[in-house]
Amino acid sequence: MAKRWYIVHAYTNFERKVADAIKERAKAGGLEHLFEEVVVPTEEVIELRRGRKVQAERKVLPGYVLVKMEMTDPAFLLIKNTPKVTGFLGAENKPAAISDAEAMAILNQMKDGSERPAPSIIYEIGEQVKVVDGPFASFQGEVEEVDGERSRLKVGVSIFGRKTPVELEFGQVEKVAV
Repeated sequence: MAKRWYIVHAYTNFERKVADAIKERAKAGGLEHLFEEVVVPTEEVIELRRGRKVQAERKVLPGYVLVKMEMTDPAFLLIKNTPKVTGFLGAENKPAAISDAEAMAILNQMKDGSERPAPSIIYEIGEQVKVVDGPFASFQGEVEEVDGERSRLKVGVSIFGRKTPVELEFGQVEKVAV
């Protein structure tokens, strides 16, 4: 029987522990030949923490673990009885395998994320922001343009009573609570 990709549903924030537990239990039970890969899909992102850009890891599919395995009764029971696992993705307690193309799309999203870290804060046109860094610090303005690829914004700031467009990085502004 060929190995196929399955999605295992786990408790949120326990995905890594579930993946490790599946690998350990397979090794301990002598079933490691049934499991090819156990992956927690994550991508690298840039977050703003205390005004600084910090590289962090974000889960692509929170609450899910990808497993490439041969679906046999012992393998099914091993995963089903793993702590913090609620079951497989599928209907009526029957695990549904995903296609290799779907699995590759998820795995490629992980690789693309590491090459081009995505900002975790998204700005929208017309949104009010406050400048926290640079020569326009403490000014407030309205987002006029968003350049997600370069992580830059064009913000309309009122200087001497006139609205002036200023180009800023995502890290130089923060959202204003309305």
